Amino acid sequence: METKISATQAARGFSDLLNRVRYRGEEFVVERNGEEICRIVPVERKSFTGADLLRLLESLPKPDPGFWDDVEWATKHQPPMPKKSPWER
Repeated sequence: METKISATQAARGFSDLLNRVRYRGEEFVVERNGEEICRIVPVERKSFTGADLLRLLESLPKPDPGFWDDVEWATKHQPPMPKKSPWER
């Protein structure tokens, strides 16, 4: 069931509104001057299992024969890491 609230009410109690949506699964229709502006509803949680990941990886095209040679070359030719981090002060 959805509850209609004004934009002012939503703004004043936004944190509470989000908690009610997340933890109680409540849905709200936000109105401005009596006109529906938006709905705030819980996000549908997507599940992705290890089996799903395995199927995805198996469905991907296999790399060409020279791929691993290119990876090895790139790894060997990486410039050395600086001794001191450039982000340190």
